[in-house]
Amino acid sequence: MTTIAARLQAVHNRIDAAALAAGRSPADVRLIAVSKTFSAAAIAEAHSAGQLAFGENYLQEALGKIAALSDRGLEWHVAHGSASSVARPEAPRSGASSPQAGPLLLPLEWHVANGQRGSEQREGDVRPSARVRQRDVDGAREAVELAHGSASSVARPEAPRSGASSPEGPLLLPLEWHFIGPIQSNKTRQIAEQFHWVHAVDRLKIAERLSIARPAYLPPLEICIQVNVSGEESKSGVRPDEVFALAQDACRLPGIRLRGLMAVPEPTPDTGLQRARFRQVRELKDEIVSRGIPLDTLSMGMSDDLESAIAEGATLVRVGRAIFGERPPHLV
Repeated sequence: MTTIAARLQAVHNRIDAAALAAGRSPADVRLIAVSKTFSAAAIAEAHSAGQLAFGENYLQEALGKIAALSDRGLEWHVAHGSASSVARPEAPRSGASSPQAGPLLLPLEWHVANGQRGSEQREGDVRPSARVRQRDVDGAREAVELAHGSASSVARPEAPRSGASSPEGPLLLPLEWHFIGPIQSNKTRQIAEQFHWVHAVDRLKIAERLSIARPAYLPPLEICIQVNVSGEESKSGVRPDEVFALAQDACRLPGIRLRGLMAVPEPTPDTGLQRARFRQVRELKDEIVSRGIPLDTLSMGMSDDLESAIAEGATLVRVGRAIFGERPPHLV
């Protein structure tokens, strides 16, 4: 097992233990591997170990990695075949529309174009990694169907079996890109075109620009509103008393879908304070839901405080250092 794979497993073990301790199902918490400043090779290594969702803060750096990794995804290894029996992408057709969408659409296009599995891929040959959760398989399946408008033409991966081994390699579903840093207005077009999620919407202007820029051929961009729950002047985010008004406006915009709230409280070893901050975000979400806006996501918790976040209801945890190690300098 590689270092990154071993660290991923350790983080998943922490997530599982924290969820069970809080009386929750581990399957209700998804891991976002925060790959900012790490190389495309490190992301590919984590992806090969079963990690699907990756978080980036710096747009230009992220775009290079998205392009470098655009051919990874919706590929599976068969138990009784060679490299020739592995599903491979078709080359993009010349003159294809929407060149900006390549990193998002290429894995979806070639999977559908290949049609049914080859004759050497018999029923039962697919062996996905045990770490690829059913919700990730379902999410990739839904993305394919939404993008192409047809469920019948999609070759469906089998559901992972509990405890299944993967001697021929994991099921490689498409990478899912999350933008988690502050957003400048002039960056919204590329973010809307290239990412699946945006975690740090903190003003209506940004939500509106993302809405306008999201291509119509893509599913809605999933967004979270960032809450400055600790009141730090250096932090982005909306004040808690402003969250509902922004949620009201954002949920009406086309091309985006408001999913929930995100927070980055001040770092502290005090678990009581950690939980108090995360509890405040959860209570804000619950209040918004009670006022008629459906939210299902709490993006909170990192390497040092994920247990406290999960105890207070986190559904997405954003972990970088515990997976990839100490961060190198910013690449660009």
